[in-house]
Amino acid sequence: MQNRNFLVRSAIVAAALAVTGGALLAWLASRTEADIAAHRERVVAEARQAAPTAASATALAALPAPVQRYFAFTFRGAPPPHASHVELEMEGRFRRPRSESFTPTRAEQTIAVHTPALVFAATTPLLPRVPALTARAYDAYAGGQMEMKAKLLSAITVVDEPASPTLNRISLRRWLLESPLYPMALLPGGAVRWEVMDANRARAIVTLGDDSASMVATFGGDGRLLSFDAEEDGDLRTSYHGSGEHASRDDYEAVEGMMLPRRFVIARAAGGRTLPFWEGRVTQIHFVSGD
Repeated sequence: MQNRNFLVRSAIVAAALAVTGGALLAWLASRTEADIAAHRERVVAEARQAAPTAASATALAALPAPVQRYFAFTFRGAPPPHASHVELEMEGRFRRPRSESFTPTRAEQTIAVHTPALVFAATTPLLPRVPALTARAYDAYAGGQMEMKAKLLSAITVVDEPASPTLNRISLRRWLLESPLYPMALLPGGAVRWEVMDANRARAIVTLGDDSASMVATFGGDGRLLSFDAEEDGDLRTSYHGSGEHASRDDYEAVEGMMLPRRFVIARAAGGRTLPFWEGRVTQIHFVSGD
């Protein structure tokens, strides 16, 4: 009888611990989502405070020739829509830093159009065939400062990178790297300026305060932007991918009066090697007015 009572009490204690642990994990996960929502609100607020600048005909005519072709291809002569920010959903596969295997991943982004600010949040399963066990990762960049976190079960922190001069510049480059999805950001008069390189390439330089970042854009003969590439090698030893050093785009489709790329490959690049880590397709694109 005594043994039976012990087993009953043990079962009760185990059940209580399981319930308590589950409640704690659920609370921690809710705090993670609240943090992501707060970052989105900050990005949207910055987006709505940044007034778009009308690109003059003189400024457009002074752009490098491949950039002029790009805008002719993208906007097809129509004025770009007035939007403060864009909401994106993506799905594909992701490779963690310093690993070789890819995992199915879904992600959402909120990005300011007329000022460098964004928040990216992704969900990926921890084990095949166990959809309830996931990792949640996000990085946010607003006010020139970034924050990067990854959490098992949305609760247990495994990556926590605070703002630093290096990561702030990487995040600024990240906003530039994603810009083919909101090409109004690349028009003259805004945060980005262009420099001539050759018939099919031009250097894009984005500036925010004292920080700046650049990438080389390669364009197709019809004007579409094929890729963005950094001009320096990445550090493959870091515990994070950051922006990556290469982004290719294809599957252009008409979206709200613009030609935008649906398919993407984002990669690290160093020592002559290009190593993809996030590839897939943009499934939803929604521009939001600042009014």
